[in-house]
Amino acid sequence: MKKTIAITSLILATTFGTAQAETLNVGMSGGYFPFTFVKLDELQGFEVDVINAIAAETGDEVNFVTMSFSGLVGALDSGRIDTIANQITITPEREAKFAFSQPYVFDGAQVVVKAGNESTITGVEDLSGKTVAVNLGSNFEELLNELPNAGQIDIRTYESNIAQDTALGRVDAFVMDRVSSVQLIAESPLPLALAGKPFSEIRNAFPFRDDAEGKALRDRIDAAITTLKENGTLADISEKWFGSDITVAE
Repeated sequence: MKKTIAITSLILATTFGTAQAETLNVGMSGGYFPFTFVKLDELQGFEVDVINAIAAETGDEVNFVTMSFSGLVGALDSGRIDTIANQITITPEREAKFAFSQPYVFDGAQVVVKAGNESTITGVEDLSGKTVAVNLGSNFEELLNELPNAGQIDIRTYESNIAQDTALGRVDAFVMDRVSSVQLIAESPLPLALAGKPFSEIRNAFPFRDDAEGKALRDRIDAAITTLKENGTLADISEKWFGSDITVAE
C-alpha cells in the first residue's frame, strides 16, 4: 500500500509541476535602450529584468524572441509569441484587440530636437511646419495625429537612425517616451535635447491575445506584477535602470 501511495504521489507531483511550469515566449526588439538591448552578446535592460522577475514569481521559463518592433504585434497575433515586452502603450485601438495586463510603466510623450534648437519648440503647437520622426509601429504617430495641428506636421516613420537623422538636421525633431529620451541623451554622443514638457500620458502594459488562453495567462502575469509592486521588486528594477520609480503613476 505504501509503495502504491508513493508512486501515485510522484505521478501527481510530476503532473502538477508540468501543468504549472510553462515556457513564456516574450517578444522584444532588443534595440530600445535602456528597456531592451544587446550588450556583449547579452540581451538585457529594464524589460528583461521585469520579465525575469515575473517568471520567478510564476515559475515559468522565459524564451526571449527578438525581432523588429514593427513585427511584434503580428507575431503576437499569429501565436509566435505570448506577449510583448517593449514599452507597449495602452490605446483604445489596442484594448479593442488585446487583453492587457495592468500598467507597469507610467510615462509621457516627449519631443526631442538637435541641441541648440530646443528654444524653437517649447510645445506641440511649435511642431507645425516641422518634420517629426517616430518609430515605425509605435503609438507616437497616433498621438501626433490627434493634435489640433496634426495636418500641419510632416510625420515620418523610421525603423532606425531616428536620433541620428535628428542630430544631423534631416528631420526637425522626433517623438519618444520621456524616460527613453532622457536615457538616450545621457548615453549618446549625439547633440540632442528635450524640447518642452511631455504632452501625453503613457501607460505601458503587456498585451495578450484576447481569447481564453490569453486572458488566463494575462491573469497570471497580472498577479505576479501586483506581488512585485507590493514587495518593491519593480521599484528596485526601475531604480537600477532609471534612478527613479517609473512603475507608479505620479
